[in-house]
Amino acid sequence: MKKLLLIQSIFFIALTSYAQSPEKFSYQAVIRNADGKVLNQQNVAMQISIIQNSVNGGAVYSETHRSNTNANGLLSIIIGEGEVVSGDFSVIDWSEGPYFIKSETDPQGGSNYTIVSTSQLLSVPYALHANTADELTFNVVTEESDPIFQSSLASGITEADTAFWNTHTEDTKLTSDEIAEFGFVTGPHTDSTDIANYGYVAGPQLDSTAIANMGFATTATDNIYEVGDLAQGGVVFWVDATGTHGLVCAISDQSAGIRWHAGTKGSTQAKGDGIYAGKSNTAIAISSHVAIGDDGETYAARICNELVVTENGVDYGDWYLPSMVELGIMYNNKELINSSAVSAGGNAFASDFYWSSTEINANNAEAMQFNAGVQLGFGKQVPRNVRAIRSF
Repeated sequence: MKKLLLIQSIFFIALTSYAQSPEKFSYQAVIRNADGKVLNQQNVAMQISIIQNSVNGGAVYSETHRSNTNANGLLSIIIGEGEVVSGDFSVIDWSEGPYFIKSETDPQGGSNYTIVSTSQLLSVPYALHANTADELTFNVVTEESDPIFQSSLASGITEADTAFWNTHTEDTKLTSDEIAEFGFVTGPHTDSTDIANYGYVAGPQLDSTAIANMGFATTATDNIYEVGDLAQGGVVFWVDATGTHGLVCAISDQSAGIRWHAGTKGSTQAKGDGIYAGKSNTAIAISSHVAIGDDGETYAARICNELVVTENGVDYGDWYLPSMVELGIMYNNKELINSSAVSAGGNAFASDFYWSSTEINANNAEAMQFNAGVQLGFGKQVPRNVRAIRSF
């Protein structure tokens, strides 16, 4: 068994001559089956009847239609344009309501109307009712062919004005020379020579760089990012309130076990902790180890600083060792990071400790275990995992 879902809107369309009431109006319905699925692109037959006084009243007019539903199951017909079964649509007195629309539908396009629905015309078709409207008793001007209220701005229009406008049927036309007198250039595919003849200077097309050099700004739509997105050379693991800036981590570990210092213990003062703090910590640690002692072998901060990732022709080379806070955010989002990283050919986080760039003292720095989120300090000589990050 199938059912009919009616769209509660009827559109009145003036399809007859000017200054006359329309003799038809639009009707739409959506056809669905018993499962609620729309019957799209299907030939449907429908009989429409105008019922007077009650849902069980007599039909003053009936007509049939055959039409196809669209991709959304919507059937659209014009009541008044169907094949007349009985009655005369043009003589219906809409002031003698109420009136109801009865629709009988055969979803197979035949005459076996298995779907019946009746709904009241709660709003009388006023454009149709205009044919039987009562006489106006307000102060109106009756000299013209159409009545106008005295308070209307149009009340100043005279019969002579109306007669002139009704008989003036030719449009004003301007020649190319007349248009040129207004300062405009005419003609198809006007070239630089034509433009120059009218006193204009033709110049080259400008790209965004040329426009910027002239002091104008050119902008593109900012991308909105979410945690887990593959972008900016890695996996997004934090974004700011705008969604346009944030942090990404590399899709793979840079080391499965590397020391924190450069060969000699000492205080670097890389003690920043917070979002973006890892960038300054990394720079401080590298410069401080030059003075403290650098044996030339790589270490946590350096291996991140020297990372370059190429993505879509762009080289991302501003990576750094994350601060403890940044490392904690990565841990909290590790499931999303792991899923995206592995899908891009990278690796999931190991169930081990990862170095942060946050120093505790001359001998120790902070690390986080990515199995349970445990935060501990370790001697800087102890090898730990490293995952680089960058900001965008």
